[in-house]
Amino acid sequence: MAPPRAYWKGSLKLSLVSCPVVLYPASTSSEKTRFHMINKETGNRLKQQMVDAETGDVVESDQKGRGYELKKGEYVEIEKEELEAVQIESNHTIDIDSFVPRDEIDKRYLNNPYYIAPDGKAGIDAFAVIRDAMKDQDRVALARIVLTNREHIIAIEPLGKGLLGTTLRYPYELRDEGDYFNDIKSPKISKDMVELASHILDSKASHFDPSKFKDEYENALKTLVRRKAAGKPVKAAEPDEKADNVISLMEALKQSLKGKTSAKRGRHAPTRRTVSRPAKKAHRSAARARKAG
Repeated sequence: MAPPRAYWKGSLKLSLVSCPVVLYPASTSSEKTRFHMINKETGNRLKQQMVDAETGDVVESDQKGRGYELKKGEYVEIEKEELEAVQIESNHTIDIDSFVPRDEIDKRYLNNPYYIAPDGKAGIDAFAVIRDAMKDQDRVALARIVLTNREHIIAIEPLGKGLLGTTLRYPYELRDEGDYFNDIKSPKISKDMVELASHILDSKASHFDPSKFKDEYENALKTLVRRKAAGKPVKAAEPDEKADNVISLMEALKQSLKGKTSAKRGRHAPTRRTVSRPAKKAHRSAARARKAG
């Protein structure tokens, strides 16, 4: 099997210590089922064309340009050379600026993950020193890296024998939670309800195991494609029936807990067997006969 192609090559630098490294994307969407637009009459694939929004005329490649919308329908054109002038040229260095406690990084800032591995044997010692130092401190390195002409902040932490780098979003890319949460009311909830909900949570306690994640929609798409390709009929799944009965929140919590507890008992309770004891029964019958006599 050929080694994966590196997405980025450069150096990982901590003060005066540096080592050559490579980056590989840690996630992929290539396995997802994708569809192409086709001509239903000919079966041929379709291609898209750019058209003028006002005239409807097809725009050739040499007429295409970039524009920033100042206000509705008014654009300022940005030339290719002007755009290139402000793009950041990569120095192919991941320059570590600081180390922060892992739990201080807001998960909303996490963006794209990358595997960071040593590039060759030359800097393996320096790579191991940086990696193991972070393991001992339980801190995450914050560094700067240029990818596709944009500078990114990347969080780096140990992962097995290598490092995991995750690019972070900038603050302007995050929406303010207050815009969505401020109007949420704060009703008075009884202590009994909270305790019941806590019991339900306890009954569902588990460990993170991504191998149990099943993409049901992706599986259904694959099945659909296989059946269609084989000329087999495709039957639409019947929608689940929705319960019409309306019950109180307290009753719903009680039923949820009761159902979970019953299921748990059913799984773990030993099977009871009825064992006949003919010897004792015969002994009791004989004793009654003697007493009657």
